[in-house]
Amino acid sequence: MKCPFCGSIITRVIDTRTTDGGAVVRRRRECEDCGGRFTTYERFEQRPIFVVKKDGRRQRFDRQKILSGIIKACEKRPITLEEMEEMLTEIEHEVRKLGKSEVSTLKIGELVMNRLKKKDRIAYVRFASVYKEFRDLDHFMDIISELKDELKTKNHLGGI
Repeated sequence: MKCPFCGSIITRVIDTRTTDGGAVVRRRRECEDCGGRFTTYERFEQRPIFVVKKDGRRQRFDRQKILSGIIKACEKRPITLEEMEEMLTEIEHEVRKLGKSEVSTLKIGELVMNRLKKKDRIAYVRFASVYKEFRDLDHFMDIISELKDELKTKNHLGGI
């Protein structure tokens, strides 16, 4: 591995760890010439996934774009960035498990909403309002009623 500081190719690995459930190998390296230390990451090469938009256009799956939507929905909620990134990793794993080269924005939106619904109902409503393009207050009332009904059912079943 070429040293980013001096360009030497004489480096050695001083620490190796796996992250992201074993999908990533993190290596700490040291340059033998200048003593500089740096970190490299190894990931297996995954085939690209394309997202099919509502209008039929295709875009490459973009983790940052999805994370941005999650962050907006979770703004001022008690959810850490680490938890949001964990949700995103779960969503990406689920998309990849489908084994397809394309996935619809509808599927991705549903996956995000399912995760947010379990984590924080306010963030869920926020995301749903954008994802489902709420046009008026009635849409908010409908989704809030659904959440209330689910909560009542859950409490009723838990109380038996």
